[in-house]
Amino acid sequence: MSADMRSRVAWVTSLLTVSSTGCHAHDVQLARPSAAAPSAVATLSPSDDEPPHARPSDVTELLHGVNVADPYRALEDVSSPETKSWLTSFDRYTRKHLAALPKRRELEARLTELSYVEWVAPPRRHGTRYFWTQQHKDKEKAVWYWREGRTGAPKVLLDPNLLSQDGSVALHGVFPSLDGRLIAYKLAANNKDEATLHVMDVATGTSSDIDVIPGAKYAQPSWEPKGTGFYYTRLPSDPSIPTDKLPGEAAIHFHLLGKAPATDRLVREKTGDPRTFLGADVSRDGHFLVLEILHGWTRNDLYFQDLRKPGGWQPLVVGKDAHFHPTVWKDRFYVRTDYEAPRYRLMVVDPSKSVDLASWKEVAPQDPKSVLESAAVVGGHLALKYLENASSRLAVLSLDGKPVQQIATPEIGTLSALVGNPEDDDAFYSYESFLSPANVYETSVKSGGRKPFFEVKVPIDASPYLLEQVFYPSKDGTSISMFVVRRRDMPKNGSTPFLLTGYGGFQIAKVPAFTGSLFAWLDRGGGYALPNLRGGGEYGEDWHRAGMRDKKQNVFDDFIAAAEWLQANGYTARDRLAISGGSNGGLLVGAAMTQRPELFRAVVCAVPLLDMVRYHRFGSGRTWISEYGSSEDPAQFKALHAYSPYHRVTPNTDYPALLMLTADNDDRVDPLHARKFAARILDSKANASRVLVRVETNAGHGGGDMIKKNVERGVDMYSFLFDELGMNR
Repeated sequence: MSADMRSRVAWVTSLLTVSSTGCHAHDVQLARPSAAAPSAVATLSPSDDEPPHARPSDVTELLHGVNVADPYRALEDVSSPETKSWLTSFDRYTRKHLAALPKRRELEARLTELSYVEWVAPPRRHGTRYFWTQQHKDKEKAVWYWREGRTGAPKVLLDPNLLSQDGSVALHGVFPSLDGRLIAYKLAANNKDEATLHVMDVATGTSSDIDVIPGAKYAQPSWEPKGTGFYYTRLPSDPSIPTDKLPGEAAIHFHLLGKAPATDRLVREKTGDPRTFLGADVSRDGHFLVLEILHGWTRNDLYFQDLRKPGGWQPLVVGKDAHFHPTVWKDRFYVRTDYEAPRYRLMVVDPSKSVDLASWKEVAPQDPKSVLESAAVVGGHLALKYLENASSRLAVLSLDGKPVQQIATPEIGTLSALVGNPEDDDAFYSYESFLSPANVYETSVKSGGRKPFFEVKVPIDASPYLLEQVFYPSKDGTSISMFVVRRRDMPKNGSTPFLLTGYGGFQIAKVPAFTGSLFAWLDRGGGYALPNLRGGGEYGEDWHRAGMRDKKQNVFDDFIAAAEWLQANGYTARDRLAISGGSNGGLLVGAAMTQRPELFRAVVCAVPLLDMVRYHRFGSGRTWISEYGSSEDPAQFKALHAYSPYHRVTPNTDYPALLMLTADNDDRVDPLHARKFAARILDSKANASRVLVRVETNAGHGGGDMIKKNVERGVDMYSFLFDELGMNR
């Protein structure tokens, strides 16, 4: 897979997406006459001085012999006036409550100072032109630039700050042609996942009125070498197709510039299976077109065409329970795979000969201590990125696997992959850690060396703080690694407020990354902890599978054990510990607070999945069945129902304080999860004032893409935590 196809997979992973659709037959009985949601939400406390209670109903489903109560199903219908009124009231109450908390003005000033900073991404050459992004201190969004050669004057390519007056239109990717004459780019309203493709002439800055392609949610255009068009994934625009079935309707097309998108040539038809994703990538020389079919998060199939010869798709590898990520260079496929190597290895295939797995040759064997995270051809060499105990290192090998050089981190931290072209010796990479921003360096692929390319200046003093990595046992004895950021002189008497966060899913590795806003927390006396939970990718595919489907409880046990370790070792105490997580991490903290409420003082839960019995019916929910399982399967239902946070809520429980963060245009994880869970928690707590629901407007799953929106959200989140953990005194 080329760098473009690898970025496509990474992007799909960031969407949490993998597909499945429809409601298969299973035993469902309702206490009401219809499976539809109740028609009204009765608000019991309409005053802005109290959170609004929603009246529970008696909806019950019989699933595989188990009566499953769903008292707040009415809140699934966001179009109903009653739900809208309830949500508006809750948001208004929340904002009034948060606005009254102390020291918000100084917090806002500090977060603004930390957030509006200058940074530059590594440039990449296309033809004679270089392209890069740059964030300016006085702009809300990063700007795309280009220049002729390395020394030409920078010119604005696309400034997303000018796309809409209110900043609601987001730029979701820029894809230059190989010769740098043209770009394809994606725009999305309200930062939603759904997007439209456009094409621009770089020299003139003029966008085509003809080359406008809707249904580009999953599109990652791959240009043919002469720049006459590109291959891409397109969704149909038929509104009659249910949203949860759309991924299975995606197909690969070739768009010829200047022609109406409706006439685009079909390259690979839809699978019809919403548990799959399609992507296609053409090699830089135009010799090979590679098709990838992802089957969830545990395997993929690869097909290819030699475009110099007649004929259709040929299988490269099909039906194996593993991942295969190819890079095509000089008529060879270099394939990073976890086939019989759960920490990944690199293989090489000559497609002119047999492509049977038995004929593949190993170029870089599996490292027993490290995970091979990525592989690319840069400067005529193999550029490999490894992860060892969730910290990075880079290795450069010859094409036949001989070591050339290593690039290590100066301390625990994260290196980006080498950024460069297969033909160019010069390459770039970045390094960052929790206490160091992402500075960019230039190197020679062949001879090594390092020189600074761009240094990020952030108004922080990191010297009082320490980054350490600790290991602790989970419930079943498995050793879990965890990053801890704290003051060097922190007393281990339980007095330090701590923020514990995590993810644990979809093979995503949580590694040291710089976030300037964290210093607003650290400077107020807080500590920070990030464990590497099972379900993630920090220790390979076995680690991922140990936190999937019927083993998902392992993830929650790992997280709970982290909280117990922090308290047992004097880092913090229950009344000084908060947890936070978003998306799959929102599921994580929802499970933790409902399973062990006595461990935590406060919870920040963002754009979460929480009703795991019905999650697959909404938004992109069916796309994650391979990761979570489905309640339509009796065995999987048992596991899902057992941990589903919405169904674990019990009356008269002293749950931690909850700040729920949701977005009005989230088309990935349906906000119904946040609504239903908050309503149920509210009616199960003695102290209702400690349940808050904040709705971000004109925002999708990732929130708004403007810095000021991040600052506003950060002020509300930290104000809530400072107040709950006694940090305002």
